[in-house]
Amino acid sequence: MIPILEKLSGFYSTYVLAILTIGYILGELGHYLIGVTSKQTAMELDYGDISCQQNTSMFTRDQLTTQCSAVRNESSCQALELNGTTYCEWNYNGLGIDYQILAGPTFILIFTIAGVFMGFAADKYNRVKMLTVCTVIFGIAIILQGTVKEYWQLVLLRMVMAAGESGCNPLATGIMSDIFPEDKRALVMAIFNWGIYGGYGIAFPVGRYITKLNFWNLGWRVCYLGAGILTVIVAALTGTTLREPERKAIGEGDRQTTASGKPISLWQVIKNPAMIMLMIAASIRHCGGMTFAYNADLYYNSYFPDVDLGWWLFAVTIGIGSVGVVVGGIVSDKIVAKMGIRSRAFVLALSQLISTLPAFGSVYFDPLWAMITLGLSYFFAEMWFGIVFAIVVEIVPLRVRSSTIGVFLFVMNNIGGNLPILVDPVAKSLGYRSSLMIFYAGFYGISSILFFITMFLLEGKPTEAPEENTQKSHPDNVLNARHMHGHDNSVFTVDETLPPHSNNGRPSHLPQHLQMSSNGFDKSQQQQSAPVRHNGAESSRL
Repeated sequence: MIPILEKLSGFYSTYVLAILTIGYILGELGHYLIGVTSKQTAMELDYGDISCQQNTSMFTRDQLTTQCSAVRNESSCQALELNGTTYCEWNYNGLGIDYQILAGPTFILIFTIAGVFMGFAADKYNRVKMLTVCTVIFGIAIILQGTVKEYWQLVLLRMVMAAGESGCNPLATGIMSDIFPEDKRALVMAIFNWGIYGGYGIAFPVGRYITKLNFWNLGWRVCYLGAGILTVIVAALTGTTLREPERKAIGEGDRQTTASGKPISLWQVIKNPAMIMLMIAASIRHCGGMTFAYNADLYYNSYFPDVDLGWWLFAVTIGIGSVGVVVGGIVSDKIVAKMGIRSRAFVLALSQLISTLPAFGSVYFDPLWAMITLGLSYFFAEMWFGIVFAIVVEIVPLRVRSSTIGVFLFVMNNIGGNLPILVDPVAKSLGYRSSLMIFYAGFYGISSILFFITMFLLEGKPTEAPEENTQKSHPDNVLNARHMHGHDNSVFTVDETLPPHSNNGRPSHLPQHLQMSSNGFDKSQQQQSAPVRHNGAESSRL
């Protein structure tokens, strides 16, 4: 190998993570742009609610004797003036049930259904090629959204975009699990899944300021055209520079069995109490995040029209949110060796509990303290996504890993992604601010309780088997006899990463928590009889 290429090959896994994350960021940018451009989009496409809004920043809210939002009819709205200058307009505000349907259900419906099929396909076909096609699809859909003339066209293209983007998580998660080792899993998953919040955070300055610059007199459309073109470029890099990794443990999955000797099925994984509770908790937390994501820009524009918070929102979501993602992954990876897999659920419960009170403050206080409390909330709140999927990867058999992730996303997105549609009717009864407090901050608190309950359904740190029992018992009997909550990857990594037995009939290698202190046999013989392949998804150290 050429020396320079040999050196660069050491950075291949980092490059893969970067390409996958950038692609995910662009997909989520296309997803969340509608929340920032909705007012301008609604004014052109004629959808959503119409209200009286402040149309100039010449005056602050404190200078106005009558707030625009307090006026309920067009004539009174247009009659409001200060020093001979009108400061209100009667126009589309980007809100209403049309917007909530556009932002949530139309996207989530296709995203979740297609995601399940993507998960099953990822377990059988070339994931890099599939991801390339998916990225091209949602990239072209984003471009076309910048050309629409009717509301229904925007709805249709968001569905196409959702179909393409649905493959990102299950396909990329499978690729990364086969490349990165267990001790980096939560951090890697956190960095990748931060793409959701990266795309969401970038949407604030892109949707606000690119629209205002009005390049080529296209306004908000340039945001979609630019994001889509970049996505197609990333798709080309994905297809030409990434290679399909060796599937760790997949292909020998039929030898993964339950205590009764039957193969582990997807249904057995999904109906596990720990998995059910984890899905419910993640769905509630996802609802809180989606509520804020779909409504943050519209909320702050409605309540503080004289204050430009676009860069503040960008700094909080990208800067503080990213630090929280990394810290959460590192902390989860460090303490998992001490408490076992349940330590990840403990980190989830604690982080969401701490983030709840500041989340209330972010929609209660005026702009300065709203941004301060939002930053504090984001630091802890955004730890959750990568840790959740690290848990999923570790408690399911690798043979149904991508399928399980697809089903998990289906449940989580259908519940968490569609519940925010209730924000609008609740807002009309209790007010916009109160509605956000319930579905955003309130759901953070509820998810904390559910994650705490989930912790007790997961395994703690495995105890080492007594030395004499390890010598006398066949390893398969030991594995099948262990009490498990869900499916511990230590059960199948032995079979799926190594030939089952050496020439003397003994296992070539056992997970660390089942090894004898002296290892029980000559490791040089082990290397001769069965060369060891290191499994990137091995979790025997738990």
